[in-house]
Amino acid sequence: MLRTYKYLLRPKDEQTKQLDFLVCQSRLVYNLALEQRITTYRETGKGIGYTAQWSHFRDMRRDHPDTLGQINASSLQHLLRRLDKSFAAFFRRLKEGEKPGYPRFKSQNRFHSIEYTYGDGCKLRQNEHGRLSFYVQNVGEMRMCYHRAIPTDAEIKHAVVKRVADRWYVCLMLELPDPAKRQILTGQQAGIDIGLKSLATLSSGELIENPRWLRENLANLRRIQRHASRQSRESGRLRKTYRQIARLHERVANQRSDYLHKVSARLVAENDLIAIENIKLRFMNRNKHLSLSSHDAGFGLLRQMLEYKAEEAGIQVVAVNPSNTTQTCSGCGRLVPKSLSVRVHVCPGCDLILDRDINAARNILALALTNPLGRSRQAVTCPVGESVA
Repeated sequence: MLRTYKYLLRPKDEQTKQLDFLVCQSRLVYNLALEQRITTYRETGKGIGYTAQWSHFRDMRRDHPDTLGQINASSLQHLLRRLDKSFAAFFRRLKEGEKPGYPRFKSQNRFHSIEYTYGDGCKLRQNEHGRLSFYVQNVGEMRMCYHRAIPTDAEIKHAVVKRVADRWYVCLMLELPDPAKRQILTGQQAGIDIGLKSLATLSSGELIENPRWLRENLANLRRIQRHASRQSRESGRLRKTYRQIARLHERVANQRSDYLHKVSARLVAENDLIAIENIKLRFMNRNKHLSLSSHDAGFGLLRQMLEYKAEEAGIQVVAVNPSNTTQTCSGCGRLVPKSLSVRVHVCPGCDLILDRDINAARNILALALTNPLGRSRQAVTCPVGESVA
């Protein structure tokens, strides 16, 4: 079982400058490697792979100890593999007829992380008082907000040092033993119907509130963006305003993540089986009327958290086909067509009157109980869901 633990770093001013320098050099290597692939193909008609590029940039690293030489060797290998994976994904999409998306050069605003093999260029260190710090080669030991203890049976595989807005984080990729099934059962099951009015509606009738974090901060965000539009380009004040915008977005993302962590943890703790809708959110995320609210709610993040927390607890998350779950009566199974504006389910067959979302949640749970193994899902992704780019 793989998990990612994310910690805030508190580097000193000199360490921050050195981290910025390492990210800058890593971005330079990425762009040079991409240019080398393009040039080689144009001149020879053949591509160049990871092995040949590693030999080239390994020698370049040795010839420039003050610049590229500051990058750790294993970090350089991860960087070149990252580009190799981008090309592999490009050719796969091209073969399958999807939009290819050719790998592009990284600007300063699109490259913010460095990956290490744990123990080679980075390591957790503990002082005589038991306080942990994080060491990075050519940067030194940095203070670390160790808010979450790493399990004793975990093995740290990789570390990603990442810049978010003007803060630095380290993401530790852990390998943990597979969890055992829950010993004491609660005897409860939950069907979940997601929505925009309420974030989630449970089959028990409980409505989980949708706080709408971004909309609550939208007025302040627009004010700062209008202020930025009136400032002179390439000025220090404009960069300062951009940092304010980035910090506001980070705050909203942290609020959303914290709330969804609490909701998903409670649902997993209280239930032995959780039924969810197996839907693709593309139709909402690409709708000009629903996209902002859909992204603000974080439906995909909620499902991801439910799946990996359920896997840790040893319980089951079943994703069912959502077709007609709103239209079907949960009491007698009769199909009762209704438009989206009708918020109450009224069945003429069994006289059941129920909120349409609660009715849908009960149908979702019934489908999961009918076929509990058909679409069972257990998470295989990292809990933070963070991109290392």
